[in-house]
Amino acid sequence: PWVSPIHCVPKKGGFTVIDNEENELIPTRLVTEWWEKVTFTCPYGTFSYRRMPFGLCNAPGTFQRCMLAIFHDMVEKKMEVFMDDFSVFGNSFENCLSRLDKMLQRCEDTNLCLNWEKSHFMVKEGIVLGHKISKNGIEVDKAKVDVIAKLPHPTTVKGVRSFLGHAGFYRRFIQDFSKISQPMAHLLEKNTPFIFSEDCIKAF
Repeated sequence: PWVSPIHCVPKKGGFTVIDNEENELIPTRLVTEWWEKVTFTCPYGTFSYRRMPFGLCNAPGTFQRCMLAIFHDMVEKKMEVFMDDFSVFGNSFENCLSRLDKMLQRCEDTNLCLNWEKSHFMVKEGIVLGHKISKNGIEVDKAKVDVIAKLPHPTTVKGVRSFLGHAGFYRRFIQDFSKISQPMAHLLEKNTPFIFSEDCIKAF
């Protein structure tokens, strides 16, 4: 009853491969009782994961707890961890280098594999979870703001919802965001005719 048909999605860098023989991408073991619940079928037979795959509703929380358990003595003191994003910080080059060394050693000790192509070392500012982090604090990512600013007026309810989702990501930086976006948010209400009025254009 738990078997699901598998659906492969082509990715930007090539085709997604299902097999993971080296277990390099999915480090968390599944308890035996869960094997049957992650069974999938394909032309070659029926298979079940032994490691936690992406897509399970509990996978993000489980993975985050796993990462926090590994770096429990470093989080908030030397680094921050959000899922598979690690940010090591320090108040000097030497201090940061020392903390980075400890973090990398912990990764090696626990067999965590890092993607070096996505890593940035010893920088004074960087983009973390869509925000620019620097000595000035947390700021918006200008590249993302430019993309939002160039979006055309929404012509459907789905378009309004999408725009408000994008703009809402930075609502903490926009004073009175709820008040400003109210004319567009009103269009999302049930049985409301879609009329992109002057108030909506002004809010946009």
